[in-house]
Amino acid sequence: MNTKTLTRTSRKLSLVLRHKPEVIGLKLDASGWAEVSHLLAQLERHGTAISRAELQYIVDHNDKQRFRFSEDGLRIRANQGHSIEVELGLRATPPPKVLYHGTARRFVDSILRTGLERRSRQHVHLSDNLETAIKVGGRHGKPVVFHVRAAAMAADGHTFFRSDNGVWLTEAVPTEFLRLLE
Repeated sequence: MNTKTLTRTSRKLSLVLRHKPEVIGLKLDASGWAEVSHLLAQLERHGTAISRAELQYIVDHNDKQRFRFSEDGLRIRANQGHSIEVELGLRATPPPKVLYHGTARRFVDSILRTGLERRSRQHVHLSDNLETAIKVGGRHGKPVVFHVRAAAMAADGHTFFRSDNGVWLTEAVPTEFLRLLE
């Protein structure tokens, strides 16, 4: 599988495991899991035929570790980033003192007015390192990074979770906990 095909297939997996499983007739359970055999059959039925080994490769080599298999390897789900309601079973976790949020410069004014909002997703995504935040922000244009006073937020009653791939999640970040890094 070449790089272009891998990227295209990974994006298709993101679409069906995070946002629109119905586009290939896939059913996710309440926790976002899909049967691997059913996923592969539905992908093939809708023009994206991949083998179990290719799926394993995508899961293992996805730079953001977006997907994971169940312990028995029979099911798969996205680690976070869903726009559909799923229960990921994450436990509240005390955050580090500081987290980061990367975005594009064109969103700065809105964020400074309203804070970070989850919008169509279940959570706001935060990183515990600056490099990742810069990379994430760069996907949407010229990157900018917000410094998030996460420990102060937690002390103020906000809840944080950490996904299986290390992304920090919370419902929203009010403006008083944000500072634009210049």
